[in-house]
Amino acid sequence: MSENTGTKFTFFLAGLGVGALVGILFAPQSGEETRRYLSQKAEEGRQYAQRKARELRERAEDTIERGKNLMDRQRESLGAAFDAGKEAYQRERSKTNS
Repeated sequence: MSENTGTKFTFFLAGLGVGALVGILFAPQSGEETRRYLSQKAEEGRQYAQRKARELRERAEDTIERGKNLMDRQRESLGAAFDAGKEAYQRERSKTNS
């Protein structure tokens, strides 16, 4: 999943660069207008990258939290199984000693 997201982001950046280059080469606007346009698109790209990074971080935090919860539940189950086995052993041991 993360490879797919990284690939999409790479293609996005490549597309952004190609679009900027084509825009410069075929721009019907003046130099100042073109620079303003490119600056605006660069800002949009930066905001997009920040938004995606924030989403990825949130997803990673959620995944880590779910993993911790799962480990806690497994630890509790294992502890309960261990305690039950220990009690059963002690009962059987006391039966054989009597």
